[in-house]
Amino acid sequence: MSVVAILFPPLVAAALAWIPFRRGWAPGVTVLSCLIVLVLAARMAWRVAAGEPVTDSLDPTWSNWVAVDGLSVLILLLIALVATTAAVYSVGYMAHGNPAPRRLRLYHANYNLFIFSMLAIPLLAEPTLVWIVVELTTLCSALLVSFANTREALEAAWKYVVLSLMGAGIALFGFLVLFAALHAGGGSQYTWAGLVAAAPGMPPLLVQTAFLLILIGLGTKVGLVPMHTWLPDAHSQAPSPVCALLSGIETTSILYVILRLFPIMQAVPGAHAQTWALVLGLISVGTAALLLLQVSDYKRLFAFSTVEHMGIVLTAVGLGASADYGAMQQIVNHSVTKSFCFFAAGATLLAVGTREIAMVRGLVRRAPIAGAALIFGGLAVAGAPPLAVFLSEFAILKAGLAQGRYVATGLLALFIVIAFFGVMVHLNRMVFGAPAQGLPDPPGAAGSRLPFTCTLILILAAVPVLVLGVYVPQPLHELMKHAAAALVR
Repeated sequence: MSVVAILFPPLVAAALAWIPFRRGWAPGVTVLSCLIVLVLAARMAWRVAAGEPVTDSLDPTWSNWVAVDGLSVLILLLIALVATTAAVYSVGYMAHGNPAPRRLRLYHANYNLFIFSMLAIPLLAEPTLVWIVVELTTLCSALLVSFANTREALEAAWKYVVLSLMGAGIALFGFLVLFAALHAGGGSQYTWAGLVAAAPGMPPLLVQTAFLLILIGLGTKVGLVPMHTWLPDAHSQAPSPVCALLSGIETTSILYVILRLFPIMQAVPGAHAQTWALVLGLISVGTAALLLLQVSDYKRLFAFSTVEHMGIVLTAVGLGASADYGAMQQIVNHSVTKSFCFFAAGATLLAVGTREIAMVRGLVRRAPIAGAALIFGGLAVAGAPPLAVFLSEFAILKAGLAQGRYVATGLLALFIVIAFFGVMVHLNRMVFGAPAQGLPDPPGAAGSRLPFTCTLILILAAVPVLVLGVYVPQPLHELMKHAAAALVR
């Protein structure tokens, strides 16, 4: 079966979701589509981990448009995993407010189109086509961000679209400059592999200019500082399963495009791609760590944590090849952990009816499942041992020290510690704190009972967060090794 088959289930599901059958039709179609995608992605990942070729089943018609390797298959697997858990979580979460059937169909149709657009990013081999589907993710996800149709949600969606499209224009100019550099260097194939092959003959000035333009343009979608300002707004207003997609995997799938440029830059004399990555990554981690100390909305808290973790991945790539495996591990661990955090945030919102940190105290007594999930998610995403993120952050810091990059590694460690306290000081008060005298109950609180699918996903999504902190399965280890190798020329 051709690897492009993974794109068809969400497209079909998006069309079927519009059929006005019984109320459970659209959610059921979405869950089934995501399960099919997960199976297909897992099969590809298994073959790559075993060292088998994946493109041997690719139709020659697609060979110049589609290409997969360890890095792209790792991203595909993470998209499929987060999409599946978020789809199951959506069944109970979206039905909780009893929306009109048409709005529920609209949600699931856009959800499937969003999944399709993200799956296309790591599959496509030509940068201009990748740019197109990156912008398609913006259009599809903006409709999901504004789903609540409140003034705050619409404002967040517009801010997201405007800033993302401004970044898109800069990135498009960068891809055009990269195309010009390819032809100036005698290359003819405008694909990731073609660019790597032609890189030694490409004019260094053009390549470096293209890299900076793409880094800034796509860095807007990734949420790198100072282009991050849309991210906390969008991630606080979108429905929680959508937040799990936005933070858990969309930012990573866009960062994947930036990572594709590093093997090209390594062949260019005088290129400083790793230096730029190190500086921008540390700025993002440090800024997010300080902002975490003063946040007042727990969904915005997890959004700023996403800015921090994207900065950590970029810093790891900037540290050099010895930290590349740690960067891949961080990508995996952040995806499974951050999606869990937003599932926990959604459970908390259903239980107390507010996103304000100051309004929530004693959550573990009022809603034990939501309270336990929230504190577990906070510990996990902040990097507490022996959970998954701790293992990858430790690997990155160890690689930095082994290279003698003491200043950069020390700054990264300091920012991680600040972020840890920033996350935990807020969540500790929410979960275990005693209510202040005279503090009213949050308005619109829905009680402590969670929909079954929400509880189920909280349990299932916690498993990889726990397991990956103490044990990395051999197939996943091999897949991450292949992904890390794709960053080196």
